[in-house]
Amino acid sequence: MSIATKTNLRLEILISTMNRNSLDFLEKLFPNSSFKNFNLLIINQTTKTCVLVSKYANVRVINSFAKGLTNSRNLALENAKGSICLIADDDLIYHPNFDDIIIKSFDTHTEADVITFKMKDHEGKDFKTYENSKWHDLKSLKQVNSVTVAFKLEKIKASNVQFNPNFGLGSTFETADEYIFLRDCLKAELKLWFQSQYLLSHDRDSSGRAKGSNRLVFARGALFYKYYGCKGYFKLIHYLLLEKKKGFIANEEILQKFKIGLNGISVYKKLLKIGEEKQ
Repeated sequence: MSIATKTNLRLEILISTMNRNSLDFLEKLFPNSSFKNFNLLIINQTTKTCVLVSKYANVRVINSFAKGLTNSRNLALENAKGSICLIADDDLIYHPNFDDIIIKSFDTHTEADVITFKMKDHEGKDFKTYENSKWHDLKSLKQVNSVTVAFKLEKIKASNVQFNPNFGLGSTFETADEYIFLRDCLKAELKLWFQSQYLLSHDRDSSGRAKGSNRLVFARGALFYKYYGCKGYFKLIHYLLLEKKKGFIANEEILQKFKIGLNGISVYKKLLKIGEEKQ
């Protein structure tokens, strides 16, 4: 692991990536400014034969041999140094002055412990249906993408909030990692603000948007049971009907998808029973 020597570590970008042995991918992330102008912590989930090394003081690298996106995020949380941190992946395109937007937002909304922002797809369209700037509640958290989340590191660590290792890409349930993280922030009585400004662009056809896929239905079943208990079965049915209405699930697939969602609930219940999950 390289050791950053920059003294101004107010904003640090926590990048999750896999199987990298070169920093070349950073050029695409920062097309409007050199990556040398930012403090970066890169978590590279890889093998011992493919490690990443940084010669730059502003770029720290941790090569991890664990799997799962939430494990990567939590390792970044444990090793972060910036007073303000931004969650990141390796396939983003940051807009000009995105860092100034983040810093100014925290300076303006001094009570905020976590601030989320907006993002676009590569065609310039909004990635989600966004509201005006506001304080977050449980409903608004559903519109947040993890790579638009910035937070005060000291507040997160003091609250012992981490990413749930059972949710997220590469985990048992491959979705909702940012949603659970942000709900836990609210539960810890942290203050979450939505700032209606754009930070970046991202491919709309990313792995996290496979609407109606078996893996997402499986994970949704678990998520519904986590927060709604027995009412989660009805939430699952409602979710499947909505996905069918949107064209992501065919009529003849409904029963099959429902069984997959039930299986997700069953697996979640087993994790509850052995103490690896809690409602």
